[in-house]
Amino acid sequence: MEDHASIVRNWEDVNTDILLKLFQSFDIFELTSAIPHVCSTWRTVASDPVLWGTLDLSMLKSNFIKTTQEPYIYVESRSCQTLTRVLKIALNLSRGNILTLIFRYDLYVRDDQLTYTAERCPRLKRLVMPAWNLIKKSGICSAIRVWKDLESLTMPAIENPAYLIEEIGKNCKNFAELKIMGPFDILFASALVSFLPNLKVLSLRCSVVWMNALIVVLDRLPKLEVLNISHCILIETSPLAQGMILRELDGSILEKASRLREFLTCIDDWCIMCQRTRKDEGLVRWYKV
Repeated sequence: MEDHASIVRNWEDVNTDILLKLFQSFDIFELTSAIPHVCSTWRTVASDPVLWGTLDLSMLKSNFIKTTQEPYIYVESRSCQTLTRVLKIALNLSRGNILTLIFRYDLYVRDDQLTYTAERCPRLKRLVMPAWNLIKKSGICSAIRVWKDLESLTMPAIENPAYLIEEIGKNCKNFAELKIMGPFDILFASALVSFLPNLKVLSLRCSVVWMNALIVVLDRLPKLEVLNISHCILIETSPLAQGMILRELDGSILEKASRLREFLTCIDDWCIMCQRTRKDEGLVRWYKV
């Protein structure tokens, strides 16, 4: 019995390199559950910057029902509580080291949760936004003012996007990449030209795109290098064919795009993604698949 007892070890005696390797295989639920509370050694390892370069919340989904009045959804309180708990633990453990933040599209985030997150990961460079239902103009603008190092944003459809684009232009001097999951019209294009003239990458994949907006970004974003309009619904805006859905790009568009490093297109009746975009009318529903 004495020999057996002599080889018993405490949890805090486990090699920290082994712990770190093990923790790297855990998801956000496992990292924010009991692990940080086992002992001080485990909590120290759970705070290693290696674990927190990316905070991926794509596993979290709100339980909600749609409503007929703004914000057009009702989120179950337990979903909000779960998100708040995960954010508090993860952001405390990360110690400001998060560079990439990924929200699931249908994870409905409140203003206070977003601003709390921004304050605790001020070095953020890449952001994937959820739906906007619970996020107000003041909330996102406050967060953008903190994220001065932001370089890349993925965002769903938003009404009157100019204020957001302007806020990014004012505060995020290294901003270079934008992915939009929603309609792209002339007002959106004009906001990009006005406030983000140095934009290098623009993805409009699986969205409704008006041709006059496409021409604006090709003509007036001189530093644009990559443009992705794969699986888009392209809407003609010329007087003779206004509102018509285009099945191919004309030579003038291809000539304008020839200066780009990459111009990604797919307008094919046989393409499954193109079919899905047309069925969804260019709105973000494909994420459910």
